[in-house]
Order: sequence, then structure tokens, then C-alpha cells
Amino acid sequence: MKKWSLLICIVFVAAVLAGCSNGASSKNIKLAYVAWDSEIASTYVVKEVLEKKLDYKVELLQVDAGPMWAGIADGSADAMVAAWLPSTHASYVEKYKADVEDLGPNLDGTKTGLAVPTYMDIAAIDDLKKADTAKSLNNQIIGIEPGAGIMMATEKAMADYGLDSYTLVESSSAAMAQELQKAYDEKRPIVVTGWTPHWMFAKMDLKYLDDPKGAYGGAEQIHTMVRKGLKNDQPSAHLFLDQFEWTPDDMAAVMVEIQGGASPEEAASKWVEDHGDRVNQWLKGTE
Repeated sequence: MKKWSLLICIVFVAAVLAGCSNGASSKNIKLAYVAWDSEIASTYVVKEVLEKKLDYKVELLQVDAGPMWAGIADGSADAMVAAWLPSTHASYVEKYKADVEDLGPNLDGTKTGLAVPTYMDIAAIDDLKKADTAKSLNNQIIGIEPGAGIMMATEKAMADYGLDSYTLVESSSAAMAQELQKAYDEKRPIVVTGWTPHWMFAKMDLKYLDDPKGAYGGAEQIHTMVRKGLKNDQPSAHLFLDQFEWTPDDMAAVMVEIQGGASPEEAASKWVEDHGDRVNQWLKGTE
């Protein structure tokens, strides 16, 4: 009987220890992101550092913008590095600000708006109202995923500038860029929802249409958002995410590698390997 009691105690202790190892102390992180070229670049670099430098197991959750914010707010995701502020994601901030922790900007110098090839003889959003311009564009503005902040801003811009004859075409970031590239190669007119940093501005001669009414706001930043409680559960991951910041040129370098045929994993790994000093700054104090 004593032997059975001892065996039961050993099994119980082992179960408790196993539970502890899979609980708050386990090094698992869920990163939410939208499949925009810019956010693919940043998210995969963050994943690379978490896995290779801090020994975390990272799960990537590719979602639309709304579910990305909701996931951080309800704790089903741990972090995201894709909050465009103050304008693009203003509605999500208003809805979820009490339920997320803002770690501040990870990138300065972003911009959103309507973009066209420089060979088009128009300069401002108002110019889209010209009958011949509208006809050449088939009365279409090529957009990305519905629910994205830039799509909501574009709907506002269309109302502000009286572009009633236009349709905002919903697609995806990849489909928009593909359509733009095809039109650019054929020197056809096209207008798209654009943002920088993005590889398309490095690969093609593009320009933003002037926005005197400020429908798209001014220059923006990309912020890192984490769920409440991450600092207590995963202090080293929280500190790294808080210290993660880079430049538009850094992000563009990763995007160009991916556009050139590298996988996101390969491009992120190369960038991290080539920028050891920067990565060490992000990791300061995490060990």
C-alpha cells in the first residue's frame, strides 16, 4: 500500500511540474499580422529574433486588420507590430485602446494615400474628377483587403472629394501590387491605395496624389501593440518588443528581398544576420 501511495505521489508531482512547464513559464508567443508587404517584413524579422535569439516558439496568425486588433484585445494573440497611427487605425484604437498595451512606435516616417505612376498627368485627388481621367481609369480605384484602415480612409477621401462615379475595388495587398505592376509595364493609367514603406515605390516610379483636404492625415508611425499581462507572463519577449524599432530603409530591404524571390523566413534571417549590432540593441536586458 505504501508503494502505491509513493507511486501516486510521484505521478502527481510529475503532473504538476509538467503543468508548470506548459503554463505561464512556457516560451510560446502568438504574433498577429496582416499580409501587407510591410507587415510581413516586420513580423518575420520579429519572429526570427524571438526564435533564434530568445528561444521562443512563435506562432503566426495571418488575419485582417479588425481581427488583428481584436486578437490582441481579447488575448488570443500576444502581440503585433502593425498598428498604423494616428490616422489609419484610428477606429481600432478608439475601440480597443482600453484592452491593449501600446509599446510605442517601431517605425517612423510612413505615409498613406492614393498613388499613381509618374507618367500620369495628374497631381491631386481632385484631378480624378475630370471626365477623361475617370474614363481612362474605368472609374476604379484599386484597393486592398476590406476593413483595412487605408480602405476606410479611401472611402472618406472619395466622399470628401466627390468621387461618386468611382468604385473602390476590394482585393488584397498582393493583388493590388500585381495589378499595379501590370498596368505600369503597359504604361496604362491606374490609381491604387498606396503606402510607404512598400517595395513598389522602390521598383516603380510612383507619386502620391496631393490631398489638400487631409483625408489620409499626415505622416504616421507604426506601433507595437501587445496584450495586457504579457509583461508579467513573458518579460523577456515584452522587453524585446518594447525595444524593437527600425527604419523605412530597413523594412524596404527585407521587402525587396522577398519581392526578388526569397521567402519571408530567408529574407528575415539574412537581415538579422547582417544587422547584429541593431539586434543586440533590441535584446539589451532580456537575459
